[in-house]
Amino acid sequence: MLHEIPLERRTLHGHFSRDLEPILTVDSGDSIGFSTLASGWYAGRGTVFEPRHPELDAGHALVGPVEVRGAVAGRVLEVSIDRVVPGTWGWSAAGGRRTPLNDRLRLSDGRGVTLDWELAGWVGRDQYGREVTLHPFLGVLGMPPPEPGVHATQPPRRWGGNIDCKELVEGTRLYLPISVDGALFSAGDGHAAQGDGELSQFAIECPLERVELTLRVCDDLSLATPIAWTPEAWLTFGFDEDLDEAAAIATDAMLELMGREHGLGRVDALALAGVVVDLRVTQLVNGVRGVHALLPHAAVRWTRMS
Repeated sequence: MLHEIPLERRTLHGHFSRDLEPILTVDSGDSIGFSTLASGWYAGRGTVFEPRHPELDAGHALVGPVEVRGAVAGRVLEVSIDRVVPGTWGWSAAGGRRTPLNDRLRLSDGRGVTLDWELAGWVGRDQYGREVTLHPFLGVLGMPPPEPGVHATQPPRRWGGNIDCKELVEGTRLYLPISVDGALFSAGDGHAAQGDGELSQFAIECPLERVELTLRVCDDLSLATPIAWTPEAWLTFGFDEDLDEAAAIATDAMLELMGREHGLGRVDALALAGVVVDLRVTQLVNGVRGVHALLPHAAVRWTRMS
Protein backbone atom coordinates (compact mmCIF):
# COMPACT_ATOMS: atom_id res chain seq x y z
CA MET A 1 0.00 0.00 0.00
CA LEU A 2 1.27 3.50 -0.89
CA HIS A 3 0.61 6.22 1.71
CA GLU A 4 0.77 9.83 0.51
CA ILE A 5 2.29 12.36 2.95
CA PRO A 6 1.51 16.03 2.26
CA LEU A 7 4.29 18.60 2.65
CA GLU A 8 2.96 20.77 5.47
CA ARG A 9 3.81 21.98 8.98
CA ARG A 10 2.28 18.88 10.59
CA THR A 11 4.54 16.50 8.66
CA LEU A 12 7.84 18.38 9.08
CA HIS A 13 10.33 18.50 11.93
CA GLY A 14 13.91 19.71 12.35
CA HIS A 15 15.31 17.35 15.00
CA PHE A 16 15.34 13.68 15.95
CA SER A 17 13.51 12.51 19.07
CA ARG A 18 11.89 9.32 20.24
CA ASP A 19 9.29 11.59 21.87
CA LEU A 20 7.91 12.94 18.56
CA GLU A 21 4.41 11.72 17.76
CA PRO A 22 4.27 9.76 14.49
CA ILE A 23 2.47 11.48 11.62
CA LEU A 24 1.50 8.11 10.13
CA THR A 25 1.50 4.42 11.05
CA VAL A 26 2.13 1.86 8.30
CA ASP A 27 2.44 -1.90 8.01
CA SER A 28 5.77 -3.53 7.25
CA GLY A 29 6.06 -3.63 3.46
CA ASP A 30 4.01 -0.48 2.89
CA SER A 31 5.35 2.46 0.87
CA ILE A 32 5.29 6.20 1.53
CA GLY A 33 5.26 8.96 -1.08
CA PHE A 34 6.18 12.60 -0.42
CA SER A 35 8.12 15.68 -1.53
CA THR A 36 10.78 17.57 0.43
CA LEU A 37 12.07 21.07 1.07
CA ALA A 38 15.63 22.01 0.19
CA SER A 39 18.37 22.36 2.80
CA GLY A 40 17.79 25.43 4.95
CA TRP A 41 14.03 24.81 4.81
CA TYR A 42 13.83 26.47 1.39
CA ALA A 43 10.45 26.00 -0.28
CA GLY A 44 11.57 27.97 -3.33
CA ARG A 45 14.46 30.17 -4.44
CA GLY A 46 14.89 32.65 -1.59
CA THR A 47 11.67 31.49 0.09
CA VAL A 48 12.00 29.86 3.51
CA PHE A 49 9.21 27.69 4.88
CA GLU A 50 7.38 29.19 7.86
CA PRO A 51 6.50 28.88 10.67
CA ARG A 52 9.57 27.26 12.24
CA HIS A 53 10.63 26.78 15.85
CA PRO A 54 14.04 28.43 16.39
CA GLU A 55 15.41 25.44 18.34
CA LEU A 56 13.34 22.39 17.42
CA ASP A 57 13.58 23.16 13.69
CA ALA A 58 17.25 24.12 13.65
CA GLY A 59 18.22 21.03 11.65
CA HIS A 60 17.23 19.56 8.30
CA ALA A 61 13.58 19.75 7.26
CA LEU A 62 12.58 16.10 7.69
CA VAL A 63 9.35 14.40 6.69
CA GLY A 64 8.04 12.12 9.44
CA PRO A 65 8.33 10.42 11.76
CA VAL A 66 6.59 7.35 10.35
CA GLU A 67 5.77 4.49 12.71
CA VAL A 68 6.12 0.94 11.32
CA ARG A 69 4.00 -1.78 12.90
CA GLY A 70 6.11 -4.71 14.09
CA ALA A 71 9.31 -2.64 14.26
CA VAL A 72 11.07 -3.52 17.52
CA ALA A 73 14.32 -2.06 18.82
CA GLY A 74 17.16 -4.40 17.91
CA ARG A 75 15.67 -5.55 14.62
CA VAL A 76 16.50 -4.10 11.20
CA LEU A 77 14.51 -1.73 8.96
CA GLU A 78 14.89 -2.15 5.21
CA VAL A 79 14.36 1.12 3.33
CA SER A 80 13.83 0.48 -0.37
CA ILE A 81 14.49 3.67 -2.32
CA ASP A 82 11.98 3.25 -5.12
CA ARG A 83 11.82 6.73 -6.64
CA VAL A 84 13.75 10.01 -6.29
CA VAL A 85 12.86 12.93 -8.57
CA PRO A 86 14.64 16.27 -8.01
CA GLY A 87 12.99 19.65 -8.32
CA THR A 88 13.93 22.19 -10.96
CA TRP A 89 16.48 24.22 -8.99
CA GLY A 90 19.25 23.83 -6.46
CA TRP A 91 22.25 25.53 -4.93
CA SER A 92 25.72 24.76 -3.63
CA ALA A 93 28.33 26.90 -1.90
CA ALA A 94 31.89 27.06 -0.61
CA GLY A 95 34.02 29.24 1.64
CA GLY A 96 33.12 32.33 3.62
CA ARG A 97 32.23 30.37 6.78
CA ARG A 98 34.25 28.77 9.54
CA THR A 99 34.70 25.01 9.29
CA PRO A 100 37.80 22.93 10.13
CA LEU A 101 38.44 22.21 6.45
CA ASN A 102 37.81 25.82 5.37
CA ASP A 103 40.26 26.93 8.08
CA ARG A 104 42.87 24.47 6.79
CA LEU A 105 42.33 25.65 3.20
CA ARG A 106 42.40 29.33 4.30
CA LEU A 107 38.89 29.88 2.89
CA SER A 108 36.92 30.66 6.06
CA ASP A 109 37.40 34.41 5.82
CA GLY A 110 36.47 36.62 2.93
CA ARG A 111 33.97 36.09 0.17
CA GLY A 112 32.24 32.77 -0.26
CA VAL A 113 30.82 31.44 -3.51
CA THR A 114 27.26 30.28 -4.22
CA LEU A 115 26.35 28.34 -7.35
CA ASP A 116 22.75 28.49 -8.55
CA TRP A 117 21.70 25.39 -10.46
CA GLU A 118 18.95 24.77 -12.99
CA LEU A 119 17.97 21.10 -12.93
CA ALA A 120 16.39 19.40 -15.92
CA GLY A 121 16.37 15.74 -16.81
CA TRP A 122 19.67 14.31 -15.58
CA VAL A 123 21.66 17.52 -16.07
CA GLY A 124 22.41 20.42 -13.73
CA ARG A 125 23.64 23.74 -15.16
CA ASP A 126 25.03 26.57 -13.00
CA GLN A 127 24.88 30.30 -13.69
CA TYR A 128 28.20 30.12 -15.54
CA GLY A 129 27.03 27.44 -17.98
CA ARG A 130 28.91 24.55 -16.38
CA GLU A 131 27.04 21.23 -16.51
CA VAL A 132 27.14 18.15 -14.31
CA THR A 133 25.28 14.84 -14.41
CA LEU A 134 22.63 14.45 -11.70
CA HIS A 135 22.42 11.49 -9.32
CA PRO A 136 19.63 12.55 -6.91
CA PHE A 137 19.37 11.02 -3.44
CA LEU A 138 18.21 11.72 0.11
CA GLY A 139 20.94 12.93 2.46
CA VAL A 140 18.98 12.01 5.61
CA LEU A 141 17.38 8.60 6.12
CA GLY A 142 17.07 7.41 9.69
CA MET A 143 15.61 7.02 13.14
CA PRO A 144 16.14 8.81 16.47
CA PRO A 145 18.64 7.71 19.12
CA PRO A 146 17.09 5.55 21.86
CA GLU A 147 17.78 8.19 24.52
CA PRO A 148 14.96 10.69 25.20
CA GLY A 149 15.36 14.36 24.38
CA VAL A 150 16.15 16.49 21.33
CA HIS A 151 18.94 15.31 19.02
CA ALA A 152 20.49 17.24 16.12
CA THR A 153 19.94 16.04 12.56
CA GLN A 154 23.48 16.88 11.39
CA PRO A 155 25.54 13.84 12.50
CA PRO A 156 24.97 10.36 11.07
CA ARG A 157 24.46 7.63 13.68
CA ARG A 158 24.28 3.85 13.67
CA TRP A 159 20.49 4.19 13.28
CA GLY A 160 20.95 6.34 10.17
CA GLY A 161 20.37 10.06 9.85
CA ASN A 162 22.53 12.42 7.82
CA ILE A 163 24.45 9.65 6.02
CA ASP A 164 25.03 11.75 2.86
CA CYS A 165 26.00 8.73 0.74
CA LYS A 166 25.77 9.42 -2.98
CA GLU A 167 25.30 5.69 -3.70
CA LEU A 168 21.80 5.66 -2.16
CA VAL A 169 19.98 6.58 -5.35
CA GLU A 170 16.74 5.22 -6.81
CA GLY A 171 16.82 1.42 -7.02
CA THR A 172 18.94 0.82 -3.89
CA ARG A 173 18.13 -0.54 -0.43
CA LEU A 174 19.38 0.71 2.94
CA TYR A 175 19.34 -1.50 6.06
CA LEU A 176 19.28 0.28 9.43
CA PRO A 177 19.41 -1.07 13.00
CA ILE A 178 16.11 -0.10 14.65
CA SER A 179 16.68 2.11 17.67
CA VAL A 180 13.17 2.43 19.16
CA ASP A 181 9.95 0.44 18.99
CA GLY A 182 7.91 1.60 16.02
CA ALA A 183 11.07 2.78 14.19
CA LEU A 184 9.88 6.44 13.91
CA PHE A 185 11.58 6.80 10.53
CA SER A 186 12.18 10.21 8.91
CA ALA A 187 13.75 11.39 5.66
CA GLY A 188 14.78 14.60 3.91
CA ASP A 189 17.73 16.71 2.69
CA GLY A 190 17.48 16.34 -1.08
CA HIS A 191 20.71 16.28 -3.08
CA ALA A 192 20.80 16.41 -6.87
CA ALA A 193 24.51 15.50 -7.06
CA GLN A 194 27.42 15.14 -4.64
CA GLY A 195 31.00 13.94 -4.59
CA ASP A 196 32.28 11.50 -1.96
CA GLY A 197 33.32 13.52 1.08
CA GLU A 198 30.94 16.44 0.38
CA LEU A 199 34.09 18.58 0.58
CA SER A 200 32.57 22.08 0.50
CA GLN A 201 29.93 20.97 3.06
CA PHE A 202 27.25 21.24 0.38
CA ALA A 203 26.03 19.01 -2.40
CA ILE A 204 23.64 20.46 -4.97
CA GLU A 205 21.01 21.11 -2.31
CA CYS A 206 17.56 20.87 -3.83
CA PRO A 207 13.92 20.12 -3.11
CA LEU A 208 12.76 16.68 -4.19
CA GLU A 209 9.60 16.73 -6.27
CA ARG A 210 8.80 13.07 -5.61
CA VAL A 211 10.15 10.40 -3.27
CA GLU A 212 8.79 6.89 -2.80
CA LEU A 213 10.20 4.58 -0.12
CA THR A 214 9.13 1.10 1.00
CA LEU A 215 9.65 0.28 4.69
CA ARG A 216 10.02 -3.35 5.73
CA VAL A 217 11.02 -4.95 9.05
CA CYS A 218 13.67 -7.67 8.66
CA ASP A 219 13.38 -10.41 11.27
CA ASP A 220 16.30 -12.49 9.96
CA LEU A 221 19.09 -9.89 10.09
CA SER A 222 21.09 -8.35 12.93
CA LEU A 223 23.27 -5.28 12.36
CA ALA A 224 25.50 -3.03 14.45
CA THR A 225 25.80 -0.35 11.74
CA PRO A 226 23.98 0.43 8.47
CA ILE A 227 24.58 -1.52 5.29
CA ALA A 228 23.20 -1.01 1.80
CA TRP A 229 22.60 -2.95 -1.41
CA THR A 230 22.94 -1.36 -4.82
CA PRO A 231 22.70 -3.07 -8.23
CA GLU A 232 26.51 -2.90 -8.39
CA ALA A 233 27.72 -3.57 -4.85
CA TRP A 234 27.21 -4.10 -1.12
CA LEU A 235 28.12 -1.17 1.15
CA THR A 236 28.85 -1.08 4.87
CA PHE A 237 29.05 2.16 6.87
CA GLY A 238 31.14 3.42 9.76
CA PHE A 239 30.57 6.67 11.67
CA ASP A 240 32.86 8.21 14.27
CA GLU A 241 34.50 11.54 15.12
CA ASP A 242 37.81 9.85 14.23
CA LEU A 243 38.18 8.92 10.55
CA ASP A 244 40.37 5.89 11.32
CA GLU A 245 37.74 4.50 13.69
CA ALA A 246 34.98 5.14 11.15
CA ALA A 247 37.03 3.16 8.61
CA ALA A 248 37.53 0.34 11.13
CA ILE A 249 33.77 0.17 11.87
CA ALA A 250 32.96 0.00 8.15
CA THR A 251 35.61 -2.70 7.66
CA ASP A 252 34.37 -4.74 10.62
CA ALA A 253 30.84 -4.63 9.18
CA MET A 254 32.17 -5.66 5.75
CA LEU A 255 33.87 -8.73 7.23
CA GLU A 256 30.53 -9.71 8.80
CA LEU A 257 28.76 -9.16 5.47
CA MET A 258 31.31 -11.26 3.58
CA GLY A 259 30.75 -14.00 6.13
CA ARG A 260 26.99 -13.92 5.49
CA GLU A 261 27.21 -13.59 1.71
CA HIS A 262 30.22 -15.81 0.97
CA GLY A 263 30.59 -18.08 4.01
CA LEU A 264 34.02 -16.69 4.86
CA GLY A 265 35.77 -16.56 8.22
CA ARG A 266 36.86 -13.10 9.34
CA VAL A 267 40.56 -13.49 8.56
CA ASP A 268 39.83 -14.98 5.12
CA ALA A 269 37.35 -12.17 4.50
CA LEU A 270 39.99 -9.58 5.42
CA ALA A 271 42.52 -11.22 3.09
CA LEU A 272 40.04 -10.93 0.22
CA ALA A 273 38.90 -7.46 1.31
CA GLY A 274 42.43 -6.18 0.83
CA VAL A 275 42.09 -7.16 -2.82
CA VAL A 276 38.47 -6.36 -3.75
CA VAL A 277 36.95 -3.93 -1.20
CA ASP A 278 37.20 -0.14 -1.62
CA LEU A 279 37.06 2.24 1.35
CA ARG A 280 35.48 5.58 0.49
CA VAL A 281 35.05 8.71 2.60
CA THR A 282 31.29 9.26 2.64
CA GLN A 283 31.51 12.72 4.20
CA LEU A 284 33.88 14.81 6.33
CA VAL A 285 31.65 17.75 7.22
CA ASN A 286 29.03 16.74 9.79
CA GLY A 287 31.16 16.52 12.93
CA VAL A 288 31.00 12.73 12.78
CA ARG A 289 33.03 11.35 9.87
CA GLY A 290 31.52 8.75 7.55
CA VAL A 291 33.28 5.95 5.69
CA HIS A 292 31.70 3.28 3.52
CA ALA A 293 33.28 0.04 2.38
CA LEU A 294 32.22 -1.13 -1.07
CA LEU A 295 32.23 -4.75 -2.31
CA PRO A 296 31.19 -5.16 -5.97
CA HIS A 297 28.84 -8.12 -6.46
CA ALA A 298 31.09 -9.65 -9.14
CA ALA A 299 34.33 -9.12 -7.23
CA VAL A 300 34.49 -12.64 -5.71
CA ARG A 301 33.86 -15.55 -8.10
CA TRP A 302 34.04 -19.22 -7.16
CA THR A 303 35.60 -21.83 -9.43
CA ARG A 304 35.64 -25.60 -9.12
CA MET A 305 39.00 -26.91 -7.92
CA SER A 306 40.20 -30.15 -9.57
